[in-house]
Amino acid sequence: MKILILGAGKMGSFFCDLLSFEHDVAILDPNPQRLRFTFNCRRFSSMDEVRDFAPDMVLNCATVRYTLEAFNQVLPHLPERCLLSDIASVKTGLPEFYASCGHPFVSSHPMFGPTFASLSNLSNENAIIIKEGDGLGRAFFKQLYSDLHLHVEEYTFAEHDETVAYSLSIPFASTLVFAGVMKHQSAPGTTFKRHLDIARGLMSEDDFLLTEILFNPHTTSQLSKIRTQLAELEQLIENKDSEGMKKYLNRVRGNLK
Repeated sequence: MKILILGAGKMGSFFCDLLSFEHDVAILDPNPQRLRFTFNCRRFSSMDEVRDFAPDMVLNCATVRYTLEAFNQVLPHLPERCLLSDIASVKTGLPEFYASCGHPFVSSHPMFGPTFASLSNLSNENAIIIKEGDGLGRAFFKQLYSDLHLHVEEYTFAEHDETVAYSLSIPFASTLVFAGVMKHQSAPGTTFKRHLDIARGLMSEDDFLLTEILFNPHTTSQLSKIRTQLAELEQLIENKDSEGMKKYLNRVRGNLK
């Protein structure tokens, strides 16, 4: 299969390395400096090269801020039956785009990123494939992710957004609150340092990505749950309610099973 990858960032380069040994892969990036770190593939910097390549599939690995823009730029240069695919963690606008683009599509979300995951060992990571996509496209990515030993779930676009609000918005918001009250520690403990590493990793992410994930329409309800838990914990602490705290801790342990 001839596959065109949009974006030579960390995820684009990862998928290029992954796919290029079994497929004819080209990677397109407007920044030629990024193409220096790609191997075993064609390196494109113009749309004329895309037209001549005539890909069977486009894998959009542009950052979430430019996902739709990248699709719209390349769309006029693609064969009619070219399969469009994305790995965006935020699907805002994509269902509408796919409904009107005139191409078959498959959308997925590898639930790991270059900041925290070890891309050489993904056996404990997960991936989501969107149910609304093309059947053959879904089968392709299911096989690809299974070969990486990822746990794969299939959700609708709506179910995906709900899952992201729970699995990303809650830890993102909690980490932002932790970092928001941060002050310098001369001798931090182990737990503090682990939280600090997570906070630094999160803050190294693109601001637009963080904003779009937190602006998920389902995030507000998740933040409400955090406020409820904080209020309960604050009351227990203020009252020095040992028995209540024991019950609270046992309930939390039960959630972690």
